Amino acid sequence: MAATSYDDRDGQIWFDGKMVQWRDANVHLLSHALHYGSSVFEGERMYAGNIFKLREHTERLLKSAEILGFEIPYSAEQIDAACIEACEVNNIVDGYIRPIAWRGSEMMAISAQQNTVHLAIAAWEWPSYFSPEARLKGLRLQTSKWKRPSPETEPVHAKAAGLYMICTLSKHAAEADGFDDSLMLDYRGQVAEATGANIFFEMGDGKLHTPTPDCFLDGITRRTVIDLAKRRGIEVIERVIMPDELANATQVFLTGTAAEVTPVSAIDDHTYTVGEITQQMIEDYDKEVGKPRAKASAAE
Repeated sequence: MAATSYDDRDGQIWFDGKMVQWRDANVHLLSHALHYGSSVFEGERMYAGNIFKLREHTERLLKSAEILGFEIPYSAEQIDAACIEACEVNNIVDGYIRPIAWRGSEMMAISAQQNTVHLAIAAWEWPSYFSPEARLKGLRLQTSKWKRPSPETEPVHAKAAGLYMICTLSKHAAEADGFDDSLMLDYRGQVAEATGANIFFEMGDGKLHTPTPDCFLDGITRRTVIDLAKRRGIEVIERVIMPDELANATQVFLTGTAAEVTPVSAIDDHTYTVGEITQQMIEDYDKEVGKPRAKASAAE
């Protein structure tokens, strides 16, 4: 059975300070965000009735808007409360929360100084970004032809909608070629991230290596996993990683609010195992967020 379209569901969405019926949560087609990409968003997860690191997500949303030159007309406290309310009215205990802020339709041009800023928050059940089968055996990535831009080219440290178009193009190309996702390099040809998640490597030295996030998001899950690794005495090295080093890696995994901690079994022609460090990070992260751990049978 096909999944219900996201615009045709029962429930309510928090929209500019009040709850509205899900199917009525609409914006005008001449909204500035639709034409010029002036919107920012967050992805959050609720586990067992608690939104993991809610305030960090809210603060990043506010910061992203600031980077794009507009101010969300709600405080962090109000946004946190709205996220919780959106979950409560939709009876979400384990699910996904999507706050999004955007410029409206008062001006239809590059300039948007007079446009009203809107905020909406939707919440729904969403067990996993990748299928359980793919997560257990590891994802296969294909290096994308699209590259993460320079900080002098785009507002790379904002979670801005417009920055994700090359991610969609990359993921579609990878899926068409039989892969699960793409590995994206940056404008210098250095390893950056996947289309919606950060990436970590174990290079056979018992340490975790991860690209320095100077032109892409320093993810909240990324920082959580770094902290978890350090608690276990695992050294984490943030550094420049070049594509020719992919052959040296023995374990690879992705991190993100949606992806959580997901192993990678291949990048292009390179293959990897779902090894001890990867399994440990999956287990530690699941415990941290309060999620029951899936059995990693494919790696046993």
